[in-house]
Amino acid sequence: MLQCQFDYSGRTVFVAGGTSGINLGIAHGFAKAGASLAVLSRSQEKVDAAVVDLQQHGGKVLGYSADVREYDQVEAAIAQASGEMGPIDVLISGAAGNFPAAVAQMSSNAFKTVVDIDLVGTFNVLRAAYAHLRKPGANVINISAPQSFITMEMQSHVCAAKAGVDMLTRTAAMEWGPEGIRVNSLVPGPIGGTEGMRRLAPTPEMQQACVESVPLKREGTLEDMANAALMIASDQASYISGVVLPVDGGWSLGGAGTMGRELVAMARAMAKQ
Repeated sequence: MLQCQFDYSGRTVFVAGGTSGINLGIAHGFAKAGASLAVLSRSQEKVDAAVVDLQQHGGKVLGYSADVREYDQVEAAIAQASGEMGPIDVLISGAAGNFPAAVAQMSSNAFKTVVDIDLVGTFNVLRAAYAHLRKPGANVINISAPQSFITMEMQSHVCAAKAGVDMLTRTAAMEWGPEGIRVNSLVPGPIGGTEGMRRLAPTPEMQQACVESVPLKREGTLEDMANAALMIASDQASYISGVVLPVDGGWSLGGAGTMGRELVAMARAMAKQ
């Protein structure tokens, strides 16, 4: 259960990609903690639904439609949000794309699409938000993936893009630190009820095998991710910056690489049936 020991009353949180999955779960965490929220997604329908969902917590929630691959759209949305809500205290950048594909079978456009969403999209969000971040005191959290530092078959596009996100995190932490802005990455492991988990383990057998590969022997939850974000953006973590933090029950200690190979083998076996 989400423990709201953190108080974000009076603070503004902007979540790019905050209309579904992990990012929406994080948005709920900040809303429960009293923050004013702004969410951004490419689909206006998803934006509208997320705004209604988040308003149940009683705070101010605004929504904006933009494609993170298009800098001008992102810049306009963030400027509008800042104009309506004030300087951004916490910026979450979590838009992502993924699908399994081998290097030899993947088109150049498919590879580029994931890099554009994950890496270029993250840059666009950070660059567009920079002028609107509270200085000093702002916190930037990029949502990464274990593929950023663990090689996984069928995931070359995500491995490349998320490795870039983590290096962007570290570089921005160095450049923006003197202005009092902290920048970190969160690396989710297998998080139940998400699109990523449905793609990673689409059958009950795969799901159970994935759980068994986690040292804590359970899937993570959206509340686990929200708690991590609340913690790392809090004043209690005021000396933490440039960190790439796995939130994965120890999965990245060994299970992620092994599980990646096992899931690929299972997926290939299923495809031959």
